[in-house]
Amino acid sequence: MTFPQSQPRRVALICGVSGQDGTYLAKLLLEKGYDVWGTSRDAQGGGYRNLQALGIKDQVRTLVMSPDDFRTIFLALKRCRPDEIYYLAGQSSVGLSFEFPAETIQSTVQGVSNLLEAVRHWDTPIRLFLAGSSECFGDTQGHPADEHTPFRPGSPYATAKAAAHWLASNYRDAYGLFVCTGILFNHESPLRPERFVTRKIVSAAQRIADGSNEKLLLGNLDIQRDWGWAPEYVDAMWRMLQRDVAEDFVIATGQSTPLRTFVEETFSCFDLDWRKHVEQSQAFMRPTDPPVIAANPLKAESLLGWKAQMGVAEIVRGMLDPAIM
Repeated sequence: MTFPQSQPRRVALICGVSGQDGTYLAKLLLEKGYDVWGTSRDAQGGGYRNLQALGIKDQVRTLVMSPDDFRTIFLALKRCRPDEIYYLAGQSSVGLSFEFPAETIQSTVQGVSNLLEAVRHWDTPIRLFLAGSSECFGDTQGHPADEHTPFRPGSPYATAKAAAHWLASNYRDAYGLFVCTGILFNHESPLRPERFVTRKIVSAAQRIADGSNEKLLLGNLDIQRDWGWAPEYVDAMWRMLQRDVAEDFVIATGQSTPLRTFVEETFSCFDLDWRKHVEQSQAFMRPTDPPVIAANPLKAESLLGWKAQMGVAEIVRGMLDPAIM
């Protein structure tokens, strides 16, 4: 989709543009003819390596915005006057949330609250997407979670995401805002930071294949997660804001895979026996970690026309191939 020259170009503001999702979303929106703005706490000196990696750094205009500072949000809206906002900011690591619970909750809940208030009082309608998380569901006993599954968050990160989700729902009902939460299951790419287990596995396997004698230390290898491909997931985000009605959607592949299988797939790409190079460590066992997180994404397929295409084997190979970015 592109916009006819007789119509003004649509403007999108991506909060958290330098992260994995923000970068792929910026690329998608630029291809669709949007003017794209991105925020950072330090737009002058912020790191935009991901934008540079995709060759779009010079096409994205950046500005300063601190989500926990209402004034900077208002000034950001005043400067770019967006038609759509994608809120992808905030602390995004489940593991780190146990170490820094207060910061995790503040960066997510306060930021979303401030943004909702700013949009509510803005002089023109703005459509708002919030990045939710499958972690909100907690342990569903292996039952695939959909949009009606109750939340039972098992970490400070999940608790913060659940609170933000219900804030958005409340503002949608109370004030008629067009706000959607995408309940995102795990999604990967070459841009994943190494604090995430998938990048940790891929990077270690590459080093070992190059001659490193290290051991890859992991937590529970039996956990099962629904892993998808990040460039596909940002398309779902965009589709959610193009509908006539604002609704929340589970965004996932519908297939859960053990972490052990992800490890095996990765090491097999280098003709390595993963069992010789991987050890489980108590240091990486989380206090609460659902054994299985499974998804039912049929609503997204039915109403958005969106369906994940890549499985775990393709995702692993995609993370190993920088050209695929």
